Amino acid sequence: MPLRDHFHPPLSVERPWQGIHGAWAAGIAGRLNQDLLPPEYFALPLVSVRGQVEVDVGSFEREATISGQGNGGTAATAVYAPPKPTRCEPVDFLSLPAYEVHILQEFGGPKLRAAIELISPANKDRPAHRLAFATKVAAYLQAGVAVVLVDVVTDRTANLHEDVRLVLKLSDGFAWQSATKLYMAAYRSVNSESGESLEAWLETLTIGRELPEVPLWLAADLCVPLPLEETYEATCASLRITV
Repeated sequence: MPLRDHFHPPLSVERPWQGIHGAWAAGIAGRLNQDLLPPEYFALPLVSVRGQVEVDVGSFEREATISGQGNGGTAATAVYAPPKPTRCEPVDFLSLPAYEVHILQEFGGPKLRAAIELISPANKDRPAHRLAFATKVAAYLQAGVAVVLVDVVTDRTANLHEDVRLVLKLSDGFAWQSATKLYMAAYRSVNSESGESLEAWLETLTIGRELPEVPLWLAADLCVPLPLEETYEATCASLRITV
């Protein structure tokens, strides 16, 4: 089924994006938990991190209670071979400005491993909002958290991938612009003997076409396919969106 335009009539009037946003995020989390994530991981929609930052879907890792115990989710992750990244470039996270104060308690709780962001019009409507969003993405990547951006907003044309590139001070070779202004971008930071690099998987989205697949990275050697098309269609069906 095709991607719809949710930001112009009739859908913008009949089915406001806010409701689709929440339902889709919950659907993604539920599908990941069903059989895609290994048993020591779980996904939660609309997670508040550090009391301020909101993640649409977060993938967390918890300590396994029984060593070596697995299920169908483990088998699913073992057979997924992600494509080569669209972009890869060294990145200097140490030079990023920090505007946070962290007060931490060693409590043995879950650790954030990945974040899926369904872009909203507010993320793109003014330079200050775009900078704040790009800085949040950069902070995740600096902490080793993989990030996936899904931008289906048709009434704003700002390129948040470019804002992330500028915040991270990456070269022009990392620049990319979707021909349709709609896109998915999956990122992960990689450590090696030569230093840190940022890898990106970039896919153009088109109204009237199915959503492509990108990898959701959980660890350096572990990723799962992100079921966006499946969950998007299930969300539309649940909200009785047929056009």
